[in-house]
Amino acid sequence: MSEPDLTLRDADYVGKWLPFLRLVMKKYFRSEVRDVQRIPAEGGVLIVSNHSGGLMPMDVPIITVAFHDHFGLDRPIYTLAHDMLFTGALGPHVRAAGFVEANRENAAAVLEAGAVTIVFPGGDYDSFRPTRKQAEIDFNGRTGYVRTALEADVPIVPVVSIGGQESQLFLWHGEPLAKLFGLQKLMRSEYFPVSLGFPFGLTFAFPPNLPLPTKIVTQVLEPIDIRAEFGEDPDIAEVDAEIRSRMQDALDRLSRARRFPVLG
Repeated sequence: MSEPDLTLRDADYVGKWLPFLRLVMKKYFRSEVRDVQRIPAEGGVLIVSNHSGGLMPMDVPIITVAFHDHFGLDRPIYTLAHDMLFTGALGPHVRAAGFVEANRENAAAVLEAGAVTIVFPGGDYDSFRPTRKQAEIDFNGRTGYVRTALEADVPIVPVVSIGGQESQLFLWHGEPLAKLFGLQKLMRSEYFPVSLGFPFGLTFAFPPNLPLPTKIVTQVLEPIDIRAEFGEDPDIAEVDAEIRSRMQDALDRLSRARRFPVLG
């Protein structure tokens, strides 16, 4: 597998779209990102976050806007994304925006180049979780992000957000439906999510409902130097459990402070 060409990210292209993203994230979703300055200003950094919003998650644009508002356009942030985004005419645009195919090799290349990347270990399992579980950190047993940070010798910066899973009412992952329609082969997905929203009402993955203007609050936690905290040969499961515990504590605090669904 060839390494990604990180030079395809175009700071001018990102800068052109940033005002539009900022307008949507700040005005429509009333996004609030707390303590973005905790992200180290230099060197490789692995941001690890929960994932919300189904087929239209807002985690990436919200973090991207806050990141560039604080660090500027010259400090790149790369997003690991599904292969489907890179097909056809869309491919050059998403690469110019700083997206690379989601795999551990590409994550390592970004980190070794001294850049920042964001991963969502829970992936689509997390993004399609029922709305009643929006305040739960569940990576579905995935711990590869810990190994990625260790191999690149970079800190992990945990990030949690709340509100995105209220963009519509998510009801069910729909694993049996995914098996029935063969989505694993067609789209590399084990889920056929069932949700209720606007304007299509009850949907089975498609067509995607438009996200409600839910207030999304994001909290950046303190960086974690794995070897400094857990030793030179840390237990992967122990590190993962501790990171998820810290994220759960932070998400619990955000959940307690949230007074009303959608309104925040």
